[in-house]
Amino acid sequence: MSLTTINSLLEKHRLRDNTEQNLSQLDQSADVLQPKSHLQELHDFLQGLSAADIANHLSVLALADACLVWEQIEVARQAEVLWVIPESLRKNLIGEREANYGTGQASAFELVDGRLTRVNITCRDDLEKIKPIWIDLRDPSKSLRLLIGQYYDVELPDPEDLTDLEASARFYVSQDTIHIHSDFLLDREGQSRSVPVAFVLHGQILFSVRSEELPVFRLQRLRARSQPGFVHDGKDLLLDLYGSEVEYSADALEDIYFELETVSKKVLSQNITDEDAAGILSDIAEEEDLNGRIRRNMLDTQRAVSFLLRRKLLSASQSEDAQQILRDIESLNSHTAFLFDKINFSMDATVGFININQNKVIKMFSVASVALLPPTLIASIYGMNFNVMPELLWALGYPFSLSLMLISVVVPYVYFKRKGWLG
Repeated sequence: MSLTTINSLLEKHRLRDNTEQNLSQLDQSADVLQPKSHLQELHDFLQGLSAADIANHLSVLALADACLVWEQIEVARQAEVLWVIPESLRKNLIGEREANYGTGQASAFELVDGRLTRVNITCRDDLEKIKPIWIDLRDPSKSLRLLIGQYYDVELPDPEDLTDLEASARFYVSQDTIHIHSDFLLDREGQSRSVPVAFVLHGQILFSVRSEELPVFRLQRLRARSQPGFVHDGKDLLLDLYGSEVEYSADALEDIYFELETVSKKVLSQNITDEDAAGILSDIAEEEDLNGRIRRNMLDTQRAVSFLLRRKLLSASQSEDAQQILRDIESLNSHTAFLFDKINFSMDATVGFININQNKVIKMFSVASVALLPPTLIASIYGMNFNVMPELLWALGYPFSLSLMLISVVVPYVYFKRKGWLG
């Protein structure tokens, strides 16, 4: 019925074009010269059809008609239609240009001779040609997640929406489908942050949805591509991703050790200014933030791996790998605890040096205040101008009082200096 409507609107459009080109062929049919464009009617009619229906109609239309209908589809829906149309028709409609699914990227990985082979996903035909064990979605649009999810009959969530810390919301099994939400470390030039990643294990396929590229995922692709037999199914991939995350965190901890050694040398130097101390505190705070982020991510990874073990979702060899990951996490936790102590010591030492510098300034004012007390007392006495003071009538009385004030400053200073009380 909908195809008949489309053909009717196309016929009316062609007829109207002909009448506009040759006014002598104009008939009196009222439905030919409607004020509303027939292409606009076609555009409105296509909005009520599903992407699959539109794709089916495009497949049976002549190429010229299919191109005309394609131009009336909303740009926002074109990617959905391209997903389900045949490859040959797709090339006729858009050429070599890839479908626009936003800024994201979808990749499928299948095992070929024991190695992972990558295939970029641009349409449904790409998935029909392969048997993937891993589908990785980086910053996908909602429509792309829905299209791939519909093909495999699985719901692919947005990882940004899964921020609940409750284990029941982050790790669960639904209809033989495993859902796991974890945070992965991204450390770039001191701007460390945790990137949420949603994992879905459906059958033998691992789906991963994330917002940006991560070093752990690049490392995993490199290893599986270069080492035959490195992985065998989606669960192997998931465990290896967690294992790579532990290794990446260990490398980040080594960088923290190196940075703290550099900071410690500055802190323990004899001369440290307030400006140096401010820079040191900034570096320490940055390392503390990264160390805390690593500890939190390791706790998250520990919970995820423990979930897989508790639900008995792994084979014997996979369970052994999972136990090794947990042991590695325990060793990293002891390192993060040690680093926290080292960071606190460096922080306290830096604050102590700041206090020493401030005490030096206060000490100068204290010495000046104490030194000026005796001459102030002498000046106050002679400022009373009593007649019984013979010094007031001396010709050298004024120089005498000044000399007395100078002596009252020098004598205490020399005394305290010999005692070592002035440093």
